[in-house]
Amino acid sequence: MIAKTCYRFSTLLITFSLLFLSPQASSALTVERWLAQTVYVPVYSHIYADSRFKDKPFQLTAIVSIRNTDQHNSFTLEKVDYYDSHGKLLQHYLAKPLIIGPLASTRYIVPESDTLGGSGAKFIVSWSSKDSVTEPIIEGVMIGTKMQQGISFVTNSQVLSGTKAD
Repeated sequence: MIAKTCYRFSTLLITFSLLFLSPQASSALTVERWLAQTVYVPVYSHIYADSRFKDKPFQLTAIVSIRNTDQHNSFTLEKVDYYDSHGKLLQHYLAKPLIIGPLASTRYIVPESDTLGGSGAKFIVSWSSKDSVTEPIIEGVMIGTKMQQGISFVTNSQVLSGTKAD
């Protein structure tokens, strides 16, 4: 009985140590702060929803959502550029830098009727801040409806380059 109790206690102690004292547990609480980033955001102006209709793509509205997750500091959007499947620049969405305040967000829309981007379209988004900020959430949101069918999904961005705060 004593041996069984000691075994349970040591198992509990090891579990506690792994959960609360391990480097992995403490690093999960660390939030990276950034001064600038350039990110790649995949979007789709259409997809092929049914293999029987390869020549009839399902058109989608593509939205790039840019969200400031920092509660205290702003950042400045410097570039929001839209490219097609072949890497050709189609549109500069940002005429001048735009400040995104704490917890604020903005979005840029490629309408369903715009078929130039293709199924491999993408945005390149660049931002910077004089103060370090928590990493923004930058996602692609696609949505489309046709007759009685609806499709929606989200894509994540990929950091291409950036400057982390010290």
